[in-house]
Amino acid sequence: MLTLVSTSVEETITIGKRLGSLLGAGDFIALVGELGSGKTHFAMGVAAGIGVDPTIHVTSPTYTLMNIYQGRLPLYHFDLYRLSGDQDVADLGFEEYFYGRGVSLVEWAERLQELLPEDRLVASFHHLDELRRKICLEPHGRHYEEIIGQLGKS
Repeated sequence: MLTLVSTSVEETITIGKRLGSLLGAGDFIALVGELGSGKTHFAMGVAAGIGVDPTIHVTSPTYTLMNIYQGRLPLYHFDLYRLSGDQDVADLGFEEYFYGRGVSLVEWAERLQELLPEDRLVASFHHLDELRRKICLEPHGRHYEEIIGQLGKS
């Protein structure tokens, strides 16, 4: 596990950008943490690292449930806050994106159980105070261990 402390919104975005630059097709990033803990700012950084046009405003898809952004590969940005679990996700057909040709970035991934991919990177966000956030990156699978190793060196 890699634990980082962000002292600002900009730093959270930068951490996401560093991670995004290391991601490839089929990668799954599970974002967990309470409201306002930095998940969407982190997602903005991941989008930048994947090469999404910086003029495109990356937002949490709370009401649309999924946004797709095009960079060097597609970014499938999900927000499962309003869903009750696996059955809702399955009914909407989201699972096929999880193993697709892009990166799946899933806010409120703790709502998944059976549909949560075995190999994944879990990014947990915790409030330390008004500005600081603790971001814990927990790899599940060798591929994500390698990504965390690279991220830790940069």
